[in-house]
Amino acid sequence: MGISFGSINTGLPPNIVKQIVDAERAPLKQLEVRKEKVQTQLKLVDDLTGKVREIFAGLRELAGTRGFSDIKIDSGDPNIVRGSAEKGVASPGTYMVEVMKLAHKTSAVSNGFPDKDETQVGVGYIRFYGPTGDKREIYIDNDNNTLEKMAKVINSKGLGLQASVVPDRSDRDYPWKLMITGKGLGENGGLTFPKFYFLDGDQDFFLEEERPAQNGKVKVDGFEFDIEDNTLKDVIPGVTLELRQAAPGREVMVSIGEDKEVITGKIKSFIDQVNGVFSFIQQQNTLDQNSDTTKTLGGDALLRQVESRFREILQRPQFAAQGSIKYLADVGVSFNRGGTLNFDQEKFNAAISRDLPGVQEYFVGDNRGQGLIPQLRMAINGLLDNVTGPLTQRSRGMKTKIEQMDQQIANKERMLAQRETTLKSQFARLEETMSKLNSQKAFIQQRLGGADVGGINLSGAT
Repeated sequence: MGISFGSINTGLPPNIVKQIVDAERAPLKQLEVRKEKVQTQLKLVDDLTGKVREIFAGLRELAGTRGFSDIKIDSGDPNIVRGSAEKGVASPGTYMVEVMKLAHKTSAVSNGFPDKDETQVGVGYIRFYGPTGDKREIYIDNDNNTLEKMAKVINSKGLGLQASVVPDRSDRDYPWKLMITGKGLGENGGLTFPKFYFLDGDQDFFLEEERPAQNGKVKVDGFEFDIEDNTLKDVIPGVTLELRQAAPGREVMVSIGEDKEVITGKIKSFIDQVNGVFSFIQQQNTLDQNSDTTKTLGGDALLRQVESRFREILQRPQFAAQGSIKYLADVGVSFNRGGTLNFDQEKFNAAISRDLPGVQEYFVGDNRGQGLIPQLRMAINGLLDNVTGPLTQRSRGMKTKIEQMDQQIANKERMLAQRETTLKSQFARLEETMSKLNSQKAFIQQRLGGADVGGINLSGAT
């Protein structure tokens, strides 16, 4: 069959070059399809790797000797006293706390003004002394001598004095007052009462009521302490108490104990992470006659390798444990028929109530590679090892294959571009030749008086 080149002179199709190049591009399209499938599988391998890494990260929360221990504080009256405990430092116990008196700051309230933003207090300065006797002054100029603007100036100086304008509805004609407080609690952190030296104000300004800084008093288990702050950090080791309200004569029980909800939450999070891996593997292995195995990891030996490593460790006993906990099932965790883990929270809570050290020992181990967590970490390190890890090897192999395909595609694209240029040049020369032949034919016909000299046939031309 002859190739047609539909131009004016040859009669061949105008897109003949495109037809040829498209025909030669077919192998390239097949290569791109194969690359897409490898990319899909690589994403699945990376997803599985990410889920395995999540388990490894989650084990950090459980790996310490107190990984399965968390402290909480219960107060008999949180309105009077509440607190927090430092994990690993605070120990379980019960204390009786009586807040006899709270520590106070230096504070004062001015006389009343009819408004907060119009009446002028005058121009001048405020003088006071810090806890160490150092003199401090704040100047108030003519542009900032209303109550509201003066408070802003005081707060902006950072000299240990805070101010706010507050309404006092007991005096309808002069309801606005300036309240000033020092930042430091207790006698050692107190300031002297400020002195105000103002001139040319619309009315006099003075302190109507003053309250000196004072220490607080608290009793812990009957022992009285003088305190300079309402947050206590040294009375009970590892415990910070926040004193919120004075209640002399009333003892509040503060209990420090294990926070079972937090411990349970850690285990549940760990189980969810492991189930994330198992569920992913099951989903990949769920195949039917319509499944495209080139775009999944179904039946892949990599899945079997990962699953078997986790199952074997989770099902084996931990003989290093000296307590009552030997198997994962002893703490309410077991495999179900679907191949994932079930978590019996009630059984777990009973186990940590009965033998918390045994639960810790089962998970954390004996510092010699024994224990569920050390063995899982070792297995995950093996799966993710940069040289021999099967997950890492598979990912690296797929990335190398994609790079090779990219190079092949680039080379083929370059060859096709050169081929297209060559074809266009060849057919351009053919068009030029046919144009000359047609001109010669027309000349001969003219010389012969219009006689037919026969057609020029390109049938079979290459």
